[in-house]
Amino acid sequence: MNRRLAFAMLFASGLLLGQNQKKYSGPRPEKADMPYLLHASNLVATEVGEASEEKRKDEVANIVKGAASTARTPLAEPIFLLRSEKLSPDKVELYAMSVKNGNREVVIPTNPKKAKNAPKPLRLSMTRLEEGLYRLEANQWLDNGEYCLSPSGTQQVFCFQVY
Repeated sequence: MNRRLAFAMLFASGLLLGQNQKKYSGPRPEKADMPYLLHASNLVATEVGEASEEKRKDEVANIVKGAASTARTPLAEPIFLLRSEKLSPDKVELYAMSVKNGNREVVIPTNPKKAKNAPKPLRLSMTRLEEGLYRLEANQWLDNGEYCLSPSGTQQVFCFQVY
């Protein structure tokens, strides 16, 4: 009987805690389906673009025009806010980009022997703040350079620079 009473009290306290959670009161993204860099209480829009695909010998390069992004952050572990309508936040991946010939690119080898050297998405965590509003965070230290968020399976990119 004591176990049942203890379990019931534990369950009731869990329900009360869940009801007392604060609603998100921070800044909100102006546009839907576009990640914004979070700087204290300010939001900085990421650079939206489409990567063009260029086939090369034994590799495919996904290229974004321009050597540097217009969206910049000094944070080595940037935080993003995303108001989602069509874009699924759990499909967003983070990639480091290299600068070559005045453009930013991510190069993926097509040769199976070189596949182990293929760029892998960097660690990114997602937290649901409320219905349709998500917080994405880089879960590792990012060196200074160019980066992009990209929904898996698309050429759409949201670029930014860590400085």
